[in-house]
Amino acid sequence: MGIDPGTQVMGYGLIRVLDNKPSMLAMGVMNLGKYGDHYLKLAKIYTRIIGLIDEFLPDELAIEAPFYGKNVQSMLKLGRAQGVAIAAAISRDIPIAEYAPLKIKMSITGNGRAAKEQVAYMLQKILHIPDEDMLPQLDASDGLAAALCHFYQSNVTTGEKKYKDWKDFATHNQDKVRK
Repeated sequence: MGIDPGTQVMGYGLIRVLDNKPSMLAMGVMNLGKYGDHYLKLAKIYTRIIGLIDEFLPDELAIEAPFYGKNVQSMLKLGRAQGVAIAAAISRDIPIAEYAPLKIKMSITGNGRAAKEQVAYMLQKILHIPDEDMLPQLDASDGLAAALCHFYQSNVTTGEKKYKDWKDFATHNQDKVRK
């Protein structure tokens, strides 16, 4: 399960891995902007993450780490949202991995500075997601990207070595690369 934490919009995505092949299980967003109280937003995040965990029973949670910005208040709020999502996973004994936005983008597109649209496009191609299943909110695909990044980084299903980056993965997995 992957989470793109936010206090206005939180994205999430879940992948299933069978025979070392990932596929999308679900993705979505929580629109939190309608709640004025920050603590109510945190409660909604916690409740939704617990609901997703109970519904899909993920083995692990990958979450995007907050990036450093100029607005300290925004960073504090984002950190709280991330902390609540992490607490939900901890309450269900789910291991957690944190990834920087640059690392997630690099693992999906090969470019740490890729636009959100590029990440969504690559996810659609890699996971064979039909157009009608793609959501317009890029926070959803960012959550899915965190999950796929974790799959690439951990390789827990095969015991293979970790890949340095997208190019290294592609080199060692020619059968998964379309040209």
